[in-house]
Amino acid sequence: MNLRFAFAVDKNGDFQNKHFGDADKYIVFEHDSKNLVFIDEINNINRDIDDETKHGSEKKGNAVINYLKKINVNILVSRQFGQNLKMINKHFVPVLIADENIENTIKFLEKNTSEINEEVKQKKTNYNIFRFANGVFK
Repeated sequence: MNLRFAFAVDKNGDFQNKHFGDADKYIVFEHDSKNLVFIDEINNINRDIDDETKHGSEKKGNAVINYLKKINVNILVSRQFGQNLKMINKHFVPVLIADENIENTIKFLEKNTSEINEEVKQKKTNYNIFRFANGVFK
């Protein structure tokens, strides 16, 4: 199974201090057995769904899930996840990062892909949340 990552970023392509579903866009990478390779950059067309009426809306969560499943993403990378994390980790492996630098995150993920791959292979619901902070992967 290919590992396909979606990085939650702002308009400038930088990680942001917002929930995954509030990202301006997603940068999609695929692991080629050694490296993360850029695949695409897509706008988050679901960013504003239901936000004015309800934060952490199930409607928005399902829209983001369906949107990313259509392009075969199985790992989400963000500086924050919100209330919909309970829905998200039924479909994706969430990776919570502290580093703002995309290049550092890519290098780190390339070194730790085997752990993430094992989690994806299990094909279970409620995937574990991986955390990367201060050079440590939990």
